[in-house]
Amino acid sequence: MSEETTFSPAGNATLIGSLPLHDYDQALELILTHTPEIPLWPQLPGNPAEGGMLRQFSENLPGFCREHERTFFRSSGPDFPERQLAFFEEYLAAGEDPRRLESPLFAGSPERVPGLYRLRDHLQASPPAQLRAVKGQITGPFTLLTGLKDENQQDAWYDPALHEVVVKGLAMKAAWQTRFLAAIGVPVLLFLDEPALAGLGSSSYITVSLAEIGDDLNEVIAAVHGAGGLAGIHVCANTDWDFLLSLKLDILSFDAYAYFERLIGSRAALHAFLERGGIIAWGLVPTAEEEQIARETAPALVARWEEQAGQLTDHRWDLPRLLSRSLITPSCGTGSLSPEAAGRVLTLTSEVSSILRDKYPR
Repeated sequence: MSEETTFSPAGNATLIGSLPLHDYDQALELILTHTPEIPLWPQLPGNPAEGGMLRQFSENLPGFCREHERTFFRSSGPDFPERQLAFFEEYLAAGEDPRRLESPLFAGSPERVPGLYRLRDHLQASPPAQLRAVKGQITGPFTLLTGLKDENQQDAWYDPALHEVVVKGLAMKAAWQTRFLAAIGVPVLLFLDEPALAGLGSSSYITVSLAEIGDDLNEVIAAVHGAGGLAGIHVCANTDWDFLLSLKLDILSFDAYAYFERLIGSRAALHAFLERGGIIAWGLVPTAEEEQIARETAPALVARWEEQAGQLTDHRWDLPRLLSRSLITPSCGTGSLSPEAAGRVLTLTSEVSSILRDKYPR
């Protein structure tokens, strides 16, 4: 990253992942109404075609199984060595020729990621006048490897063969998605969704190495960069922020509504991140409780941003400059909310961004 990036967020709004709808055209209309500057492709967990975010991004990887509604990895099957060899041959080929990313091993299918195809088709046919960038997302390696088990009910993280396949597979899937969205003709922001990173330091992950997590994340980030995109990481709870900010990411996406007081403990790391060109995606609009969503207002959330960002100001970073390197987002996806509450989250996100951009122009 450098101080001058090809994309300036300028306080514009974008979204995080899921919506509580079943119809993709309806979802796209909602997204483009509220975030026409940086739309994302809709994930609809209520639509059975997707099968959940872990299944969405494990498609066609060696060892991936679905039996009796159970989704897991199996590395002991008789066909695993052959599939693993074919995978690495295709991986090496894609490293030499990016056109090989179209392999079914790496390319998301229209059946599994329909929202991705719908967004690209729509934006290529009729892009909004305000369009500045487009956002994609993929499950991060730590979340996928600790979210899916092997055939012995152990996290796939601890199986060396599966671990390597998943990290390299996600890197190629991220590169493919970045190239796929780049055909729209605007900058691509590709977020790694890593909710499991909230568990760092807990007894569940006492044997997990931060260095190994960092290597895995940087490998996926490097693939996004190689495909010409900007890479973000989204964590919707508390985590080891100094560690995360030491990675090669371009965008830090966090729940500013509930966890800013934890993040500001890493003020020095945040300033270093900004100085090297980093972007902060402020998850200002709550998504956890519908009562909370109903009582919040855009002016109150603007004041919350001003109070929080004020704790980052110094002789180089005033509020207008901080906003120029900020995105405004919900704190997390809205897939578990009612459609009415989700609609209010999107409205608040758009309003907060609009008020801040009018108040702090650059």
